[in-house]
Formats: sequence, structure tokens, C-alpha cells
Amino acid sequence: MAASDRMVLGPLVGSIDQGTSSTRFLVFNAKTAELLSHHQVEIQQKFPKEGWVEQDPKEILKSVHECVEKACEKLQQLNIDITNIKAIGVSNQRETTVVWDKTTGEPLYNAIVWLDLRTQSTVERLLKRIPGKNKAFFKFRTGLPLSTYFSAVKLRWLLDNVEEIRQAVDDGRAMFGTIDSWLIWSLTGGKNGGVHCTDVTNASRTMLFNIHSLEWDPELCQFFDIPMEILPKVRSSSEIYGLMKICPSLKSGALTGVPISGCLGDQSAALVGQMCFQDGQAKNTYGTGCFLLCNTGQKSVFSEHGLLTTIAYKMGRDKPVCYALEGSVAIAGAVVRWLRDNLGIVKTSQEVEKLAAEVGTSYGCYFVPAFSGLYAPYWEPSARGIICGLTQFTNKNHIAFAALEAVCFQTREILDAMNKDCGIPLNQLQVDGGMTNNKVLMQLQSDILCIPVVKPSMPETTALGAAMAAGAAEGVGIWSLNPGDLTAVTCERFEPQINPEESEYRYARWKKAVMKSMDWETSEAASNESS
Repeated sequence: MAASDRMVLGPLVGSIDQGTSSTRFLVFNAKTAELLSHHQVEIQQKFPKEGWVEQDPKEILKSVHECVEKACEKLQQLNIDITNIKAIGVSNQRETTVVWDKTTGEPLYNAIVWLDLRTQSTVERLLKRIPGKNKAFFKFRTGLPLSTYFSAVKLRWLLDNVEEIRQAVDDGRAMFGTIDSWLIWSLTGGKNGGVHCTDVTNASRTMLFNIHSLEWDPELCQFFDIPMEILPKVRSSSEIYGLMKICPSLKSGALTGVPISGCLGDQSAALVGQMCFQDGQAKNTYGTGCFLLCNTGQKSVFSEHGLLTTIAYKMGRDKPVCYALEGSVAIAGAVVRWLRDNLGIVKTSQEVEKLAAEVGTSYGCYFVPAFSGLYAPYWEPSARGIICGLTQFTNKNHIAFAALEAVCFQTREILDAMNKDCGIPLNQLQVDGGMTNNKVLMQLQSDILCIPVVKPSMPETTALGAAMAAGAAEGVGIWSLNPGDLTAVTCERFEPQINPEESEYRYARWKKAVMKSMDWETSEAASNESS
């Protein structure tokens, strides 16, 4: 490629997409939104006890450096000049909680992952202090029910149970953050001047943030007994937070000096990447969990049907904040990983599609993967996973099919809730995320919802959303978010192929199975069995 050809590409934007199961770094053309290069590294999840899920924050950071370096090497092999990368966006698994020492730069404990259930007794203890033990007591301030899912209770557990963290707080050395904060602080210098910040979307998932005033809420911090000085500064989703610094220990510095200028929790990032900027536009992301978000514009809408109210984005310091209704399902792609890693009935995730396709039915078998209790619309932490309707005829193919069906039924439940809250039923579903490569799943989803499912041909919408936020930031200004400038996306459509009666029958059976999964676990039983 000649030097003159090289210039045609124009400015590029990098995107760090740090998810629950893997880290990716992707590079996009800011003018065409074309994906030019990417690299992915799987992240190890640790399950030290029943219901506990942890990750190593240093492994996460190392994976980011590795992905950046490898993606940049691939660009150089394509003869693309990496100095064209003018900004970097960050998108991350939300709620996952890290506490680190600002003097050494070292984490003081493993990251407690959003799925983790160890805080069930913490939640029950806190509920006793709320009038009428009302889970929704803080809903109008935070948009969230009191649940193991959100960061405040994880942080409370760490302060109650980890001596090193208590000591670091007392000494003024401790910093708290979700994964975005840990990464931005580390990448902008760490103990040598790193920027301790988060964005409004991630802050809105902590249960310590007032989603109306857009500030940390002193009363909430008092209720959870969280010292406010350990919290990051809250910024918009699109502004320059700091510049990438070289990482001496990893000799990693391909993008030194490039501004980090976009930050969105992964589900907000996917909403942006799917161009859902209008009130009423929605997307469903199939990752480790499943997340349906509907943009409600500049007004916060509160659900009567078990959905969360969350911040969609704030695209600049002086730009308005936009809200979303969210249906959150804990286990989607994780059920496929479980079939692979725990049951060993497949060697790769792709094989699940093949097994399911061979039978084309679950033969009356239903799988409720309530491994972390049930999230939306039930918020039932006592539920546990069940597979029911088994006969001597049932084999691993039927279980694989039932696992995929479970993802679709869970989506139907949150879509039904969304339609009730919004009053206007969605006439099609925009989808993205790793699982959307599974064509059997996408067809099943359309059949179970009785509406078309629309998948963009470039499914990396989470990374794209973070890149858009970074490229559009003031002081960067290389990505236009004006509706007329957004590139039209080519899509694949899946239309319903079964009759609605059959769909309703299967959905009714699924709901029956869900009822059977509930009230299984009490925190007393859990502590007796694990001790």
C-alpha cells in the first residue's frame, strides 16, 4: 500500500471491550465504522466457593495490554499506520467491583463479578434496616432494587470481610471502582498520576448514585456505610479522561499519548452501537447474560414489571443525559459455557448449535438456568437452576436445545415486561453479542417472540458504541453522531416460522418450569453446606 493510499483511511478509533468472559481490542475507521483489526483473549473466571465468582484484576489489565499490542501488530501487517488511532473508548462488564491500593497500584482482593452471590446475607441484613423490608425502597433514586447484582453490596462485603481493604481505607490508600475505573486509572499512569474516574452509565449500576442529580448520593453512601473518598469522580460518557501511558512492566506502549475519551458500561455501549438514539428504540445483547435496553430519552421511566431504570448515555459534559429501561437476565451465553466446561457434553461453544439443530426440539425438556438466582422480571435470589421434563428418551441434544430455548424464553419474559411498561409493543428486535452468530438461536428467538429478529452484519456493537463515544468527544471530534452521518447498517433478518399457538404453549410450559425453580435456596442453607 502506497503512503498516499494509506492516508485515505483517515482517523481510526480503538475500543477496549472488557467483558465477563473475554477482553477484546478493536480498531474502527471513524468515517465508515468499518472494523479493521481486533484481538481477543479469554478471561479466567474463578469459583472459589458455591455461588462465588471472581476474576483477577491484574489478569484483566494484562489482557487489555496484550489485546492492544496484538491488534496494533495486525494493523501494521496490513500496512496501516497506528498513529492514525486518535482516540480510545472503554466498554466494560458492569457492577464488577475492584478495590486497589493507590500507592502500590495493586488490587487488594480479586474483582467480585456481577454474577456473584456471596452477598445474599449482606442483602438480607440491609433489608432489615428498610421499612417493610422493601427491596424497591431506593428505586426512585437509583433505578435499582436491592440485590446481590449491584456494586454497593459487593463493596460492603469487601469492607466487612477483607482486613487489607479495611486497613487501606483507614490509611487513605484505598480506591474503589468498577472495571472501567480500574482500567482507566491503570492505563493513564496508575500510581503515577492515573485518573480515578467513571462515567454516568457505570455509576448508575453501583446503587450509590442518584440518577437524577447525577452525583454520588451521601444518604445512600451512609446507608451502605461506604466512605465517599474512595469513590471515583463521575464524568460523562464522551470526554477526554486522560492519555494512555506506557506500561513499563509489560513493555506495552503502542498507543502512548492517545486520549481515552469514551466510557460506557457494555449494555449502554451496545445501545449506542446499535444507533438506538431515539426514544423507544431497543436492543438485546446476548453475552454472558442477556440484556434488553429501551431508550426512554431524557425522562427516567420506572417499571411496574421488574425492569431496571438505568442511564443510557451522556454524550459529553454539556449534553443531556438519556435514560433506558433494562431487562437483565443473568445467564445466557454462560449456559453454553456451563455445558462445555461443567458437563463436558461439548468441546466448543459452536457445537451446541450443531447438537440442537440435529433434533430441532427439546422434546418437552425445559432448562431454567437460575445459577445466580433469577434476575428480571422476578428478582428472586432463592431460585436455582433446574432441568425438568426429562424422560428416558432425553439426550444431550435435547438438553442443548433446551439451553438455547431458555435464552429465548428469558428474553420473551423481559420483552413482555418492556411492552407492558412502554405501552407500545416492539414490532421487531435488534440483537447483537457473541451468541447471535448462532443461527439456530436467532431463529428460535424469532419463533418464541413471534416478531422478526434483526442482526447487524457486524455484531461487535458494544465495541462500536465505545468507539463512537470516544471519537465524538470534544477535543477529538472525528466521529459524527448526527443522524444523517451515521452509516446505514446491513442486517440479517429472522422471521417467525412456527404458529403463535405452539409458541404460546411452549412459553406457558417454560413459565411453569420457572415456578418450580423458585424458593430453593435460603442463605442459611447455603452457609451450612459451604462451611
